[in-house]
Amino acid sequence: MPQYFGKLPTTNQAWTTVSNVKSVSWENNIVNFDCDDSRLTISVLTPNLIRVRFAPTGEFMPRRSWAVTPDDAEWAITPFEVRETEATVEIETTQIRVCVQREKCRIACFDKANRPFAQDADMGMGWRMGAVAGWKEIAADEHFYGFGERTGFLDKLSEVKTNWTTDALDYDSLTDEMYQAIPFFMALRPQVSYGIFFNTTFWSQFDIGAEQPGIWKMETRGGELDYYIIYGPEPAQILETYTQLTGRMPLPPKWALGYHQCRWSYESENVVRELAKEFRQRRIPCDVIHLDIDYMRGYRVFTWSPQRFPNAAKLISDLAEDGFKTVTIIDPGVKYEPEGNYHVFDEGVENDYFVRKADGTLFHGYVWPEKAVFPDFLRPDVSNWWADLHKSLTDIGVAGIWNDMNEPAINDRPFGDDGEKIWFPLDAPQGGRGA
Repeated sequence: MPQYFGKLPTTNQAWTTVSNVKSVSWENNIVNFDCDDSRLTISVLTPNLIRVRFAPTGEFMPRRSWAVTPDDAEWAITPFEVRETEATVEIETTQIRVCVQREKCRIACFDKANRPFAQDADMGMGWRMGAVAGWKEIAADEHFYGFGERTGFLDKLSEVKTNWTTDALDYDSLTDEMYQAIPFFMALRPQVSYGIFFNTTFWSQFDIGAEQPGIWKMETRGGELDYYIIYGPEPAQILETYTQLTGRMPLPPKWALGYHQCRWSYESENVVRELAKEFRQRRIPCDVIHLDIDYMRGYRVFTWSPQRFPNAAKLISDLAEDGFKTVTIIDPGVKYEPEGNYHVFDEGVENDYFVRKADGTLFHGYVWPEKAVFPDFLRPDVSNWWADLHKSLTDIGVAGIWNDMNEPAINDRPFGDDGEKIWFPLDAPQGGRGA
């Protein structure tokens, strides 16, 4: 076969699909389906919420609580019935019925009026090297909303949405990856609606009928398929259950509902004072002023620039007297600065708080302070240490924290270097402005 401009032809690896159900068992709220070497489990968590897990090898990964708040065993007991026939196994709650076909182990959900939703397509579930996927049918007049921070039209039918964060500076209506990756959507049609939360932190993607009209696909580069089906029938019920699953924020203070003045960036205390003065003289309502990264000393997190912000406590106090709350940005990229007398870096290294590679070396990337290391927030002791560092801000009157880079996107070289840069998103939950 000829080569064009040195590019070799490629062929996608074929998918291996799940085999027939060989045995069924259940205990407490989990129903197990064994299909040769692979295994499917369906957990009944509430009358309108089920969790579906599929492991091609039959072995599931350990629980990871990064996105889902309660463990399966922590939900209140939900009564349900299991009925077996030669062709199907049915799981029924007071709101939905889940039917699993023994042949090809395909799943279909039904409401009490026997209307199907979240119904597996012919492919059902499958895997190939480095990926696991599931295919479901798109019902007539069904539309898809959500997917986190996205551009373009609200309805994402016939689009592909990738869940992999990047610092998308020059985006347009056709941009796929953005600065947030939230693998959740709602599918709505007359009388029926449901939500899907794809429980994976690996690279994942939704194809909503772009490759195969009438079929939507979810794919992850993790080792298993793990997703939640949330029945409505209205969007309000879907969101109620979704936030029960992933957590709800506390009621914000009253001032947080006012007007916030924020931009990148105010370079000095004098600029901030002049800004506040203009708001009051012009009688423009404003409750909050945000300080971006330029308040720091060389972008070192938890520091103040001694030249540009020489008296931060006085500035914040004066702003408060004039009716302004102050919010400061915080980034998790800690400047790599051995022997630099930088307390955050020094404490992190001394206590081994930063992320390391498999070979034991410190992991690093390039963000605002150039070469930077990153706290290992999966460790409670590191999270507590990081939380305590905020006292240096709150003790002088800072009212809120701009928690930036919750989905870090790091560079492969310093920002000042010329040439095309490659972004390496870190595998982490949702976030703020940019790396």
